[in-house]
Formats: sequence, structure tokens, C-alpha cells
Amino acid sequence: MSRLTHLDQKGAAHMVDVGDKAETVRIAVAEGHVVMQPETLAIVRDGEAKKGDVLGTARLAGIMAAKRAHELIPLCHPLLLTKIAVDLAIDEALPGVRVRAEVKLTGKTGVEMEALTAVSVACLTVYDMVKAVDRAMHIEGIKLVHKSGGKSGTYELAGQSA
Repeated sequence: MSRLTHLDQKGAAHMVDVGDKAETVRIAVAEGHVVMQPETLAIVRDGEAKKGDVLGTARLAGIMAAKRAHELIPLCHPLLLTKIAVDLAIDEALPGVRVRAEVKLTGKTGVEMEALTAVSVACLTVYDMVKAVDRAMHIEGIKLVHKSGGKSGTYELAGQSA
């Protein structure tokens, strides 16, 4: 197991110096989902939520969140992201909404936190948009499923493919 790079020699948190790292194409994909009652999912699917377009609003919230991850997570670097794709899909079997985010850049540090932040905020937005009809909703399975680029190479969650 490698040393935690966000801790200095004394164990204090600090921002990692990425100045000497090579610029590479870096991609991260994260996923998560919101589980809800079938009746709530019907409201989302049929566009009948009183607050408006649940999936469209959550998609935009996820994109905005990825761009602001460095403002939310203390040791993240501000990044010039070149791609943010947030996809939401109705899953009747869940029942609920599946969220997937892909974030990309050419740079000196990875985009895992941006992808995870996008999924987290998109899921929270789905919850917020329909919480009035289903307080029992819950968010599950937020995880990194793919990461590529940089010195550490490619990571693929077992059983997943980007």
C-alpha cells in the first residue's frame, strides 16, 4: 500500500504539489443510484414532479458540481475539465434512477473526485426534487468504476467497464 500523498511528513493534511507531474489524458467514471418507491419513479418517469424536470435538473446539477469539486473538497486542485457527461436512467427493477458521470481532462492530476462529486450531487438533486412524495428514498452505490491516465495507469472496478 502506498503512502497517502495528502499527508506531509508530520501527518498534517496538505495539497499535493503536482507541478512536476506529466500531463496526460485522464478520465474517471463514477456511478450511483437513488432507490425509491415505484409510485415515485412513475412521477419522475412521467415528468409529473411539482418542482419540474427531475432528470434534466439532476444532470445539470451533476455537471455544475464536477466543475466545483475543488471548492467542496479541501485538498482538490481546481481543474480545467474538458468533458463532463452525466447520464441518468430510469431503472424499473431498482426501482429508481441510476446515475453515471464521466469526467475528462488533459492535465497533471486525476478527475476521480470530480466524477464522484457529479454523481453524488446528481443523486442528491433527484432526492430533493421528489422528497415531498417519498421520504424513504435512499442513495446507494456511489463508487469509482473506471480511472485512466497518469502514473498509476488504469483502474477498473471488478465486473465493470467504462
